[in-house]
Amino acid sequence: MESGFPREAVATRLLTASVRTSYEPTVDIDWAAPVRPGAYWLPPERSSLYGTPLWQRLGEEQRIELTKHEAASAASAGIWFETILMQMLVRHYYDADPTSRHAQYALTEIADECRHSIMFGRLIEATGCPVYRADPLDHLLGRWLKATATGPQMYAAILIAEEILDAFQREIMADESLQPLIRMVSRIHVVEEARHVRFARDELTRQVEAAGPLALNYARLVVGRAAYLITRRLVHPRAYAAVGITPAAGRAAARANPHWRATLRWSAQRVLDHLTGLGLVAGPGRLLWVRAGLLDR
Repeated sequence: MESGFPREAVATRLLTASVRTSYEPTVDIDWAAPVRPGAYWLPPERSSLYGTPLWQRLGEEQRIELTKHEAASAASAGIWFETILMQMLVRHYYDADPTSRHAQYALTEIADECRHSIMFGRLIEATGCPVYRADPLDHLLGRWLKATATGPQMYAAILIAEEILDAFQREIMADESLQPLIRMVSRIHVVEEARHVRFARDELTRQVEAAGPLALNYARLVVGRAAYLITRRLVHPRAYAAVGITPAAGRAAARANPHWRATLRWSAQRVLDHLTGLGLVAGPGRLLWVRAGLLDR
């Protein structure tokens, strides 16, 4: 389970990579470019309703509209996740040595996430969709997580959010049939998030090695709750109203949809395997992964 590289060496390499390959989305993306007629915003088979009777009743334009609102919902969730992440990293930096490369990379990641949140906000604006905000309970739980998470649960929660979104975006950026705007947004996020994932994976390994049994048991619960929360936040129920489907009916159809459940498992498989290898998917927390549809009983 050892990371294999000294902490400062990892941070130094990531700082160098950040200088070499970083973007400024406000100028690197053509926000004024017209949308491509007839192009989806997500691969249709990744829509939460794909294959359901509700999907079959939608016309082609309605299906495209649904994927646009699903993309806006994911972007809204991304802003929410990244705002939580940034505050956790600031708390981490508060106690760190500001002369260390590790601390300096934490600040670099925060700067990246600031730009990503602006980028996602601009994406939502460009689609003309509403901001799909977390409900009051999830908002409260996010406030609790950003204020309290430390050690393994902090970095594991970061990885779950980053790697699930990354799976979708890697597929989107490579699909030339999709809207150019969503492909460019995905490409920028994938390139920069690869560094964040490397940083979080390395630090998580160190945190697990240093944690005692009580801290690890608590981390497993928090990590399971994070997985449940993130998968439930990807598609806001109100997104279905954009194509004339009631939120309750859309949510029920998505949760029962084997295609969507398979998509969620596909998106989470890499991070699930990694966290399982670290012993963080176990005990009562494992039941939350089951409830999220990411594991069989």
